[in-house]
Order: sequence, then structure tokens, then C-alpha cells
Amino acid sequence: LSLALYAGSLCTASSAAFLYHDYCVIGAGPSGLQVAYFLQQAGRDYIVFERSHAPGSFFALYPRHRKLISINKQYTGKSNSEFNLRHDWNSLLSHDRRLLFRHYSRDFFPNADAMVHYLEDFASLLKLQIQYNTAIIHVTLERDEQAWNGHYFLLTDQDRQNYKCSSLLVATGTWVPNVVNFPGSEYVEGYETVSINPEDFAGQTVLILGRGNSAFETAENILGVTNFIHMVSRSRVRLSWATHYVGDLRAINNGLLDTYQLKSLDGLLEGDLEDLAIVKDKKGKLHITLRFYLENRNTSAGIDSITLPQDELDNFATRAPYDRVIRCLGWKFDFSIYNRSLRLMPGKGNKKKYPQIKPSYESRGTRGLFILGTASHSVDFRKSAGGFIHGFRYTTRAVHRLLENRHHGVPWPSTVYSITQLTNSIIKRVNEASGLYQMFSVLADIILLRENATAFEYLEEYPVGVLAELETQTGRKAPNGLFVVIMEYGRNFSGADKDVFYYNRAVGEAQHAWQSNFLHPVIYYYKHLPTEHEMKLRPPDWPLPRPDAVHHIVEDFLTDWTAPNAHILPLRRFLENCLSTDLRNFFAESCFFFAFTRQKLPPFCQQGYVRMQWLMGSEGLRRHAVEAGLLEDYTPRDFSGDKTPGSRERSQDQLLRDHAIPVRPLQHLVNAKDE
Repeated sequence: LSLALYAGSLCTASSAAFLYHDYCVIGAGPSGLQVAYFLQQAGRDYIVFERSHAPGSFFALYPRHRKLISINKQYTGKSNSEFNLRHDWNSLLSHDRRLLFRHYSRDFFPNADAMVHYLEDFASLLKLQIQYNTAIIHVTLERDEQAWNGHYFLLTDQDRQNYKCSSLLVATGTWVPNVVNFPGSEYVEGYETVSINPEDFAGQTVLILGRGNSAFETAENILGVTNFIHMVSRSRVRLSWATHYVGDLRAINNGLLDTYQLKSLDGLLEGDLEDLAIVKDKKGKLHITLRFYLENRNTSAGIDSITLPQDELDNFATRAPYDRVIRCLGWKFDFSIYNRSLRLMPGKGNKKKYPQIKPSYESRGTRGLFILGTASHSVDFRKSAGGFIHGFRYTTRAVHRLLENRHHGVPWPSTVYSITQLTNSIIKRVNEASGLYQMFSVLADIILLRENATAFEYLEEYPVGVLAELETQTGRKAPNGLFVVIMEYGRNFSGADKDVFYYNRAVGEAQHAWQSNFLHPVIYYYKHLPTEHEMKLRPPDWPLPRPDAVHHIVEDFLTDWTAPNAHILPLRRFLENCLSTDLRNFFAESCFFFAFTRQKLPPFCQQGYVRMQWLMGSEGLRRHAVEAGLLEDYTPRDFSGDKTPGSRERSQDQLLRDHAIPVRPLQHLVNAKDE
């Protein structure tokens, strides 16, 4: 009995040692703070673990030279807060207007210290539940049929404190430096530790490994004091203005391209870094050679016994010795803390630095494990902005909405409108929505049609990669067809080798809208919700499968899609053709006339005029409509043909006399078609 009691006490102590929360968030960077905000607003049980003493510790060190490349546009000429987020790449989403990044810096490219300050205020002002100085060092699973996902997540910190969670949200970003090992790599300095004082490089010759923004940022800092800088990477330089991907080289850092092409000693080279080798001579100079020259050789015998490329090719590009070699190869996700039971695997090819996840941002190996922020960028790598604050603030909100539906029965937020508001709803969203704009080709607005297309339900910023799962993921039904509103660039307009400044690059006529190159709205129409099989068979580089109909709203130089003829009219006609209905708005007089002359009233008249929900007119408005050709002129005329001024009542009386229709009460008009 005593043994049984002792064993029971051990089990009780073991159970009590686990601190439980419904949601555990690892990392208090921007994405961790963003999901914490949404969880707190929803009143959920959550905790955020942060290894540092403050949020956003990554920005306390990076970028090393302290200038962010995320734009902070102070003025747009508009007061619409949703529109302005299109050009604010640093703010997180919240209800607190104080927490807009423009209050923390006025610089177009802000200093990273401002981001640190901003994230600290975001956490403190919103009173987010963050446990600082807590480094999670191990994560594993505990099977339990009673758990939300069939298992619990067990976390252990550096003090051996254990935590148990039903859902795990990983927001650690990518912070482990990418390192390439080759002979002599011990002589290479890392971006994370290299000096940022330009005077330390005065009169030196420098080789930089890498070709991303961190490499060019480093080069920009020392460009004016070095003898020359060479940069080597396995791929050619990719300019963000050509690829339309904000993670590629930005103009703010590309000074070395000028000095290279204008023959001012600096230069760029392409080559596989794993084929390189570095040999140090007696004077401390670093010589670049190739790995195969060192095979079966004793490198400790000295440089004189080692064959260098210039010994066989006297104009070898990197034959000059270097004083320093700097590694600037970016970062990767830290997989080391996750137990094999989680089956959290790296991606393939150029996505191997990210964990494998579904388009819903859930791990492919473990249900209930979601990857947020920069580490989730495999979903849209080199396509959209999901690896950056101005992108993942929206994907994080999407993940929260998926969790709300899955675990708490809260359907995806939606609004139901009359079908007469369909054109207006689309035009409003494509002109102001920031999530559609930033996460182009990834997030889309979904319009679910009601029976007989008399109304529709509008869902905002849903991940199109899981469109086939819309009903289960959102709690909304789509039995009557749907429209998908998304933003896209032209199919052949983006790429490292593209000339995006060629003459006649823009399309201005509505009939050629499908050839638009710049970012523009595209509306897909499906009679039925696409299946998973159809999603897999979609054409290459298409965000969606082939629709029953598709409409491109022509690109606009001002990104202002409100032109009546170029933008709104073609859209309305497309929607009318898909729905076989008339989506025009009418004056009350026209609806009155249609009630006597048509078998079926347009939806606007059915849902407005007949229900006495119309805009009261005036003689001036009626006259304007007649002059614009929107209304017939039923004003009595004299024999000379001149118009006789009269009241609104006289116009209606004349209409009745002209058509010889007896006057009947208004409530009978709806049944006029039956008579």
C-alpha cells in the first residue's frame, strides 16, 4: 500500500510540474506579439515564451548597420487607415492608434532601434502575456485522445520547468546563421560578429560571401574606405524592382552595382561556395583557391606547396589576395529543439531553411503545430511578402481565425450583403484593403453566393492555398458558387532577367486588362467550390485552378481602381454575365416604369424600390438624370416642342397618361408582372 501511495504521489507531482495553457507561443518577435494580440482579444488562455529580457531581441542586433529596408511612408494623401497600411511596412495590427510605427520614426527607412522601442511598447501597452528570460530547449509530444489534436505539446525551458499546451505556435523566426564549410572557412568572419566601424577596413581588400541584402548592406558600409570589394555567390544578383519580391536586393543597398558596372575596382562573381578553399600565407593574406587543388595535399606544408588557380590561369579573377573574408549568407530555422515525434522537417531546395508547412501554416507532420512569421515564408517564398512584417501580420490573423473556428466554433468573420452591393463591395476592397495588396496571390477575399444570387456573404483575406477546405476551415457554406478576389502581377513580368522598364510596359485599356503587368485585381468565378484534386492540377504559377470565368481589372498607374468606364463598368458586366442578372442601380421612376413593362424587376428595384428603400429624388436630380440619358423625359411639351416646367407629381401623371395605365396602390406593383 505504501508503495502504491508513493507511486501515486510521484504521478501527481509529475502532473503538477506541467504548467498548462491552451496556446503556447515560442518567441516574442513581431509575429509572436501579433498572434498574442489576437489571442488576448479573443479571451483565450495563452502564454508567450521569450528567451531574452525584452521582445524583438532579433532587432536589437540586426540589421548590423541598423537601417531597416521596410518602408515607413508618413504621407499618402489619404486618411483611410486601412489604405495607409499598404505603405506602412512596420506596424502590427491592433485597435490602438498609438501603436502605428509612424509615431516612432519619421524616417522612410527607419533605424532598427525604433523597431525595438515599438515592439516593447506593443507588448506593454496591450498587456500581452509574455514570460521573458525563458528559453525553450526541448519540445515533444504526449499522446492523449482527450486533447484537441489527439496530443499535447510538452515544452521544457532552460531551468527544466515543464509546460503543456494544446496548440503550439512557433514564432521564433529564422535566426541561426547559414554557414558553408570548406577548407579554410575558419578564416571567415560572420555577419553577426564582423566590425561595423568602416575605419577598421581602411585600405583593405575584402571578399564577401553572399549576395542578399545583408551582403550588400555590409558592402555599402565600407565601400568608400576599402581598396576594393569582391562579392561571390552561386546565383546572379536579383533586384527587387525586377522580381517584385521585397526580399531581393533593394535599391538602398546597391551602391556596389554602380562601382562594379562603372569599373571602379569592385566586382561580382558567381560560383559554388562549397567548391572554394581559402589558404592563409605568412603575411596573413587570404588566397582563394578551389577545393580540388587541395585534395590529397598537406595544407600545413605552406602555401608555396599548394597549387593556386592563377598558377594555371594567370588571369584568374580572384588571384589578388584578400585581407578579410566576410560571410553574409542569411539565416535558417532552428530545428534543434524539436523532438522527432513532432516530425518537423526542413523544406527542399531553396526552402530548406524553412520548416515544411501546409498552405494553412500548419506543420505537415503534426496537427496543432503552426509556424508563424518569417519561418512560415515557405508558403510564398520569392512570391509575396509572407516573410516580412507587412505580410505576416495578415497571415498570422488568418491562422488565428482558423484556430477560432477549429477549437472554439467561431466561424470566419463575414458580412452578408444584398446582391446589388456586389460591385461596390469589390471596388471598395480592391481600393483600400491592405492584406490583399501586401499578400498578393496568397490571401484573397471570398464571396459566397446565396441561393438564386439574391445576396452574398463576404469573407476577407482567406489563404487561397486551402480554398478547397473553405467550408471546414471557416464554418461557412458555399453551395451556390463563389467569387475569389485576389491581387496579381502579370504572369511574365517578374524575374531576375526581366526588363521591367521597357517601353509600353503598362496597359491602359480595359479590353486588354488580361495583359496587365503591374499589380492589379483579378476576380475568379467558380460555379462550385474547387476540389483538392483541382487545386493540385492548377497551372504552374497560378494561385488558383482554372475558373469558370475570370476578369482582370486593368492596372492603374495610381492604384486607384475607381474609373467608371475603365474599371467599374467592365467589372459590373462581368458579374452580370456570371450571375445572369442586372446589377445596375436605378432611379425610382425607372423602377416604377419597369414594374409595368417587365416580367422581372432588376434586383435593385426588387430589393429597394418595391420595399420603399430608395433615395428620395428632386427636380434637379431628375433633370440631371434626363440630361445624362439615365431617364426618359416624360415632361409635358407644348406644340413648339419646348419643355414645360412641372413638378415631380406632374411627371408621374404624364407617364401614366402616356401608357394608359390605371393608377393602383403601390403595394400591388410587385405583382404587376403576373397580370
